[in-house]
Amino acid sequence: MHRSLTHLACAVLLAAAAPIALAQTVYKLIDRHGKITYAEEPPKYFDGQVIRIDIDPNANRATLAAPKPVHPTASTETKPAAAEATGAQKLEVARQRLEAARKALEDARDKPGDGDIRFIGNAGGGTRPVPTEAYEQRLANLERAVKEAEDEVRGLEKQQ
Repeated sequence: MHRSLTHLACAVLLAAAAPIALAQTVYKLIDRHGKITYAEEPPKYFDGQVIRIDIDPNANRATLAAPKPVHPTASTETKPAAAEATGAQKLEVARQRLEAARKALEDARDKPGDGDIRFIGNAGGGTRPVPTEAYEQRLANLERAVKEAEDEVRGLEKQQ
């Protein structure tokens, strides 16, 4: 009788743990054109490669630092000072903002992310890099931020 209860308890524990184990498995699907998709369940009929990925949640933890404010005037500590700032102080803050905007644009141009560039063509004829629409939009936004910061600096320099 004791042995039957032990087996029953083990069966209940395994049944309870099964959904947790399934939630930690992902399937990487690579179709014949090289497109990669991820799914929680393996597909029944798939014309491509299926790779099972078991995820250990304890090995995949990260502690992220709090994000820094983008603009020096955006933080709560500098807002009162900016309101009472002299023309020279406002100009200095605007120049710092311009420098940060230029650096962000330069970094985005020099170091595009993994999904920012696609390679189009075939292996026999060569491929060429093509920026994605989202990457081009991000660059346009960064260029606009630089222009606005330059305009602000010019305006404050004229007031001096």
